[in-house]
Amino acid sequence: MSNLRELKLVPFAFGVTLSVMPLFGHHGTGASYDQKKWVKFEGVVTEFLWRNPHSSLFIEGKDEAGKAVNYSVEMFSPGQMVKQGYTRTVFKTGDHVVIEVHPSFTNPVVGECLGCKILVNGKEPGNADAAHKAGQ
Repeated sequence: MSNLRELKLVPFAFGVTLSVMPLFGHHGTGASYDQKKWVKFEGVVTEFLWRNPHSSLFIEGKDEAGKAVNYSVEMFSPGQMVKQGYTRTVFKTGDHVVIEVHPSFTNPVVGECLGCKILVNGKEPGNADAAHKAGQ
């Protein structure tokens, strides 16, 4: 009887394992981005996607040689961004952005900004922006 009970637990354990595997596979910023290094991306916002699992910011700028380059920045989920005082309109097409990111290990124009330094049109967005809106 004991063996039968153990056999019934095998499908349950397998199901639990399968259900939590995406949680481990998704959060790989340490494997994708150099967490020990900061790089500055600067330019004009071309697109901002407010979506799950991560928002994305696209910037048109210039590299060190002055050549045009399109930067891509992975950011927090919308829920996390709201908690930090950001809104879906924090980045608008044409805004000038200076952002410090953890660079990708594989692509120099890709970075990750999870709590990084950001200036939008010379001002810090986020909690300061939320405090300003609350005072209106």
